[in-house]
Amino acid sequence: MKILLLGCDGQVGWELQRSLQPLGEVVALDFQSRDLSADFSRPDSLVATVAAVKPDLIVNSAAHTAVDKAESEPDLAQAINADAPGVLARAAAASGAWLVHYSTDYIFDGSGDQPRAEDAAPGPLSVYGRTKLDGERQIRASGCSHLILRTSWVYAARGGNFAKTMLRLAGTKTELNVIDDQVGAPTGADLLADLTALMVRAGRARPELSGTYHAVAAGATSWHGYARLVIETARERGVPLTLASDALRAIPTSAYPTPAARPLNSRLDTRKLRDAFGVHLPDWELGVRRMLAEILPA
Repeated sequence: MKILLLGCDGQVGWELQRSLQPLGEVVALDFQSRDLSADFSRPDSLVATVAAVKPDLIVNSAAHTAVDKAESEPDLAQAINADAPGVLARAAAASGAWLVHYSTDYIFDGSGDQPRAEDAAPGPLSVYGRTKLDGERQIRASGCSHLILRTSWVYAARGGNFAKTMLRLAGTKTELNVIDDQVGAPTGADLLADLTALMVRAGRARPELSGTYHAVAAGATSWHGYARLVIETARERGVPLTLASDALRAIPTSAYPTPAARPLNSRLDTRKLRDAFGVHLPDWELGVRRMLAEILPA
């Protein structure tokens, strides 16, 4: 099998370079690639790339993920998050290739306190959410065989992440305020990459598995709960911190306004994924602790 991986230098893309290798030949491209275009700001340029590679599988891990910045550059977010995936999907449909694409809990409005299933009504609150939803719709409309994985709160040991930000602040601040009324499941890029490889292998054998799935770690926490785990783990490992143990304060979203509105309830129901593919999703704490073991000093 020949695999075209786009967005290979992102957090998920980096892990996909590892997880997809046993499935076949991987042609990995990012925005900086020269010989073949992977410039999602110019969606039509991707047609020639697909034609040149002739992949059996296209995996798109590229996205405009700067949620607040998207509010001031909606056309760019539309090109990268919606129109480019649509171009890839139509190219996949024409050639008979499969397409894997990653979407987000931000397509929902975040109301209530229950996990949302795949068929729940969307209601994005931001440009980012609206463009990601449009990307999903363009993929489905193309008729290609696809796996759309909606996920949330993605992190990786490589690159910047929430945990690293909390560690940096806890090492310099005496007080720290973190939002506690947004709830979701921190999900490792490594978990998403491994799920992708497993799902692709099963999907190609069983075409009826084509569709949309919620793919997040088990359990849920708030950003405040996430920060507490990170800081307590660092303290247990002897990392010097200026933040006192009782100085991590919980605040509501309303106390920290941002250009783009965030969903308060980011819980996603993963029953469909678990039942269809027979997978076990580990608790979010396990993944975060493993990531911390990589980034914290021994």
